[in-house]
Amino acid sequence: MKAQFLAEFLTELPSMTEEKTVWLLSVDGSSNKKGGGAEIILEGPDQVTVEQSIRFGFKTLNNQAEYEALIAGLRLAKDLRVRSLKCQTDSQLVTSQMNDEYQTREPLL
Repeated sequence: MKAQFLAEFLTELPSMTEEKTVWLLSVDGSSNKKGGGAEIILEGPDQVTVEQSIRFGFKTLNNQAEYEALIAGLRLAKDLRVRSLKCQTDSQLVTSQMNDEYQTREPLL
């Protein structure tokens, strides 16, 4: 169902996937004793906004939730065939690693 929805979405808005169009991906992941989740906001041209909330079916630490949020956001952008993407997160760890300023030693991250 998700794939069909995305295919129809792309058919209706073909100009959104042009290479010159920069999309903005904002992600935030969190976890607590009750579980973890992510909020994903993907903003494109002409005020098009795709929002997705995810509840993880597995236990995570906060940093893991931040990475999972980014991965889910990147998958969403890929599904929408976004060619140019700017990513935002409030996680200093994720940002530093994405910018090649830091290399984590934790294999899970």
